[in-house]
Amino acid sequence: MTHLTSLIISTMDKLLSQKFRFFTFLSIILVVFIHCYNLQNRYLQPFTIVEEPLTVTTFVEYWVCNGLVRFIIPLLFIISGFLFASGDEQSYKFRILKRLRTLLFPYLIWSAITLILTYWFQQFPASSQVLKDARLDQLGDNRPYSQFAWSDLLLRWTLFPNAFQLWFLRCLFVYNLAYPLLLKALTYYPKIWFSIVSFLWIASFGAHFMEGEGLLFFSLGIYSQKGPLNIKKTTTLLQPKRWIGVYLVASILKTFLAFYFKWDLTSFIILSIFHKTTVLSGLIVVWFSLDRLIIICMRRPWFVSLCSYSFFIYAIHVPFVCYAICYLYRYYPFLLHHRLLLFCLHPIATILTALLIGKGFKLISPKLYALFTGGRG
Repeated sequence: MTHLTSLIISTMDKLLSQKFRFFTFLSIILVVFIHCYNLQNRYLQPFTIVEEPLTVTTFVEYWVCNGLVRFIIPLLFIISGFLFASGDEQSYKFRILKRLRTLLFPYLIWSAITLILTYWFQQFPASSQVLKDARLDQLGDNRPYSQFAWSDLLLRWTLFPNAFQLWFLRCLFVYNLAYPLLLKALTYYPKIWFSIVSFLWIASFGAHFMEGEGLLFFSLGIYSQKGPLNIKKTTTLLQPKRWIGVYLVASILKTFLAFYFKWDLTSFIILSIFHKTTVLSGLIVVWFSLDRLIIICMRRPWFVSLCSYSFFIYAIHVPFVCYAICYLYRYYPFLLHHRLLLFCLHPIATILTALLIGKGFKLISPKLYALFTGGRG
């Protein structure tokens, strides 16, 4: 966490600042679980159809990874929008220069790391085959990097990293750049703006630097900080008890339908509606129902210490979890219920490993650790 962000949080309501820290850490933990699924389809979208038999394992993985926990990215965008809007006492230029250090530099550093390590893994037959099986190249070209031109490698470093989770940093930096325009739209034309971005979100619009989900929830974060939308207190409409049934039913129905639908416009519309319903209801349920748990956790120094490693866990876990999934799935099929077992144990092992590496890295070279994490922790 940067000094500026710490200063902003310190001026907030104590519970709200604790919720931001807690949910940021929780979201990163859940991101690791999402990326550790081992379904044959390696890229889940709101409308993804499952072309595998319905089993306990496939149901649980899809339900969790493409249903229950999909509120996390919208939640992170809300928190990011709120925090950026909280710093208006600082000049826009000053804050954007800060974002170069906290967002853009870590993006380029971690993208370069995954590029170099992927090239290194490609030099050995066993690991090279695992990388080929993982199919992580965002441009769909899984040849060894030795066969690429320098321009192809530059493209993968700057725009299409194998560490695909870094897209969040890229989009967040663009939204920060666009903040003056977003603030003007939310101040003078809130109904029109929210109508536009809500439509983009519902339509699952996505562009490389701008997509519907991020725009909507980053805007909600700004709007809530500026006053009209209060995220500190619940209302009668937003009571979690009213929404938990919607949350569970929508996510379960979506999961079952994903196994029986065939890809067409109807399935796209129905699955997208269930997905958006799950996300909105999930946001309401988790945000307004965990205050007591948050207070308990944030009173524990060891838990607060773990929260400081959120960014490091986020940055380091992909593409290595994806490579490990392919390796374990390829070489350990003899284990009883190995797919479900790996889905449960793999993310836990990944998180613990990332924490150990992060703690060691920070202890050995605090300045370099700060560079790699944008000054966080």
